[in-house]
Amino acid sequence: MHGQVPAYGQDHGHAHGHGHAHGQSHTHGHAQGNGHGHAHGHGHGHGHGHGPAAPVSRHLRKVIAAVLVPFAVAVLAGLVVLWPGGAPGHPHDHSGVGFDRPTFGAKVTKLVEVDCGDVNVRQPPPASGGGSAGQSAGGAQGQGGGAHGPCRKATVEVTEGKDAGRTFTEVVTPDATRTYEVGQKVVVGYSEKAPRKLQYSVVDTNRDVPMVLLAVVFALVVVLVGRLRGVLALVGLVISFAVLTLFILPAILQGSNPLVVAVIGGSAIMLATLYLCHGLSARTSVAVLGTLVSLLLIGVLGSLFIDWAQLTGNTDDQTGLVHGLYPGIEIQGLLLAGVLIGSLGVLDDVTVTQTSAVWELREADPGASWLKIYRSAMRIGRDHIASVVNTLVLAYAGAALPLLLLFSIARSDVTMVATSEVVAEEIVRTLVGSIGLVASVPVTTLLAALVVSADRSRAASSSMAAPTPTPAPADGDRGGSGAPRSAPPGAPPAVPAPGRRGGRRRKPK
Repeated sequence: MHGQVPAYGQDHGHAHGHGHAHGQSHTHGHAQGNGHGHAHGHGHGHGHGHGPAAPVSRHLRKVIAAVLVPFAVAVLAGLVVLWPGGAPGHPHDHSGVGFDRPTFGAKVTKLVEVDCGDVNVRQPPPASGGGSAGQSAGGAQGQGGGAHGPCRKATVEVTEGKDAGRTFTEVVTPDATRTYEVGQKVVVGYSEKAPRKLQYSVVDTNRDVPMVLLAVVFALVVVLVGRLRGVLALVGLVISFAVLTLFILPAILQGSNPLVVAVIGGSAIMLATLYLCHGLSARTSVAVLGTLVSLLLIGVLGSLFIDWAQLTGNTDDQTGLVHGLYPGIEIQGLLLAGVLIGSLGVLDDVTVTQTSAVWELREADPGASWLKIYRSAMRIGRDHIASVVNTLVLAYAGAALPLLLLFSIARSDVTMVATSEVVAEEIVRTLVGSIGLVASVPVTTLLAALVVSADRSRAASSSMAAPTPTPAPADGDRGGSGAPRSAPPGAPPAVPAPGRRGGRRRKPK
């Protein structure tokens, strides 16, 4: 029997043979009489538009995309406009001094011990009392300023370049910090304008094998622990080095503004690595927005205080050499660019962690307000702040450790040392980066809390307007005639189905 049963509460569904009520309910009240009038004791109500809400609605994805897509397009345009096309040519001929000369591979083929006097090496006199600051404690003790003690003469063979197979000698003094062994690989520098016997000299030790081995061990550890995420992290690391070596450094050498180059290159690194490692999702997009806001804050504060403190950025030999070779480079902008790039890696960690914390808190308590989620995530963020600020300070302190050692023995008060340019530069670099890191926690947490809360509000509004399925009454809710125990006043009684348990017809009296 395929009879329709009156459904109360404006239910426009139909009762079919299997008791499935199809259709949409246009009431928010309880529907009595579900149209389950068949002999089957169970039924399923199907409503359209129900199910778990997506983590982020389509509307919010459009809003986020409206902000990030123009930013990504601007970064891409900046890469195209400022792309240097390789390192620039040298403005003049190679001078053969410092880094300004070609280098080649070589190896030590012979090592003999000679008297220092025979190779015209004079040692300083023996220390008496204070002694010379530059004298090595391990040096041989000469007498009367004469050259005495075990010097060594190394025969080095060039293995690369046009002069492969050519040999020269290198004298190693007793107080030299670099020692050699037979068969050791070294790096030699070539000065074309020098006399033939002095054209080649050892400038460094070849470290290819230990460095490559360490890199392989690092990659294996990352992949074994991180698995797919570890592989993606390594790919992101390769992208970061590629942007740094192919864009940022050559563009600065070409004379482009270091700050603009650092902002564009750092943004490209941020977009590539974050989306590659964490996926193309709204959660990652919020982390990108938080990182971008923090980078802008670091750029503004860094520019302000570098100008205010009159920091030139030319405080070490490397910077002076770069400025001497390429006078067109803006050294002060190079300092600010270093602050931005140095802070970017830690910023990514902070923003991703805070965004993930907000999403997990929302999943744990879907009904929580944005303020409650924000406060809970900030309790996590405060612990993160304490650790990352200390991490950044120690990272800069470790890089400037020789400088700190020099000033620890300086005969000046603490204020004079701290405000000197070479120390003030590190202080400004550290404090500006730390301010950006601290600010990234509340900024990213607030953005993430607002996004997940706005998404929940839209989901709740959609569920109020969506159809509500009418549940089938249980057997205990039916009377002996199969009709509901209660019905609206004036409603006609439902006709029981024949052959149903407890539904036998009575003969009319």
